[in-house]
Amino acid sequence: MTGERPRDAGADGADRGGGARPAATVMLLAEDGSGGGLQVYLLRRTPSMRFAPGMHVFPGGGVDERDTDRDIGWVGPPPAEWADRLAVAEPLARGLVCAAVRETFEESGVLLAGPPAGGVVADTRGADWEADREALVAHTLSFTEFLRKRDLVLRTDLLRAWARWITPRGEWRRFDTRFFAAALPEGQQTRDVGGEADRVAWMRPADAVAAWRRGRLEMLPPTVATCAELAECGSLQAALAAAREIIPIEPAIREVDGEIRIVVPDGVPYPPR
Repeated sequence: MTGERPRDAGADGADRGGGARPAATVMLLAEDGSGGGLQVYLLRRTPSMRFAPGMHVFPGGGVDERDTDRDIGWVGPPPAEWADRLAVAEPLARGLVCAAVRETFEESGVLLAGPPAGGVVADTRGADWEADREALVAHTLSFTEFLRKRDLVLRTDLLRAWARWITPRGEWRRFDTRFFAAALPEGQQTRDVGGEADRVAWMRPADAVAAWRRGRLEMLPPTVATCAELAECGSLQAALAAAREIIPIEPAIREVDGEIRIVVPDGVPYPPR
């Protein structure tokens, strides 16, 4: 991938003085009912997107200031525990977990939330759900207000911290992204909600990596690496039970054989192309 020179930009994820905006992404996982094994949900970003156009990614995005709201409904590991897992301050931990769940709903229609008494929302289809999803995307409704309106709470116990990747220095828009894994809740279905993606698909992680190697499916290094790691797990149960050490991984932009490329640090498992 060719790097661009850094430039100053706004608060929508751009680099300011070498900083990277906190972000979260979720690898939605499911078992193929026909015996095909573990599958992961991928979206292809539209060619018009300023960041990673045409790339296949997981649902996710930047942390919104309102994601750190202390009043958000919450069950499962508390923010202090997530702060320890993610090695960040508690407000940012709350924001990362909230952004992970909010962005997943905005970009796939899947909601990792349920009633305070327990359980998970069984279905998020319908005109009323779609109106709320669009309001979240438009920032006219906060995630806290959305959950309160529906008498729901975040199910943080459905998330598994997986990895942390930082956009290389030299890219004009940089993100410090925490990757999470989550099983598709029973009864819920992903749906193509348009907007930032022009294609969605459930794929076996190994198939995604193979397609990337053949040049038929474009992915950024973090997506390639995490798909390869999921392929090694082999099953949904193994993926959710995998022991993960969350350390920052920051590739570099270098000239290799006369071409500008993103180079993954030594020691990071990464499939050859």
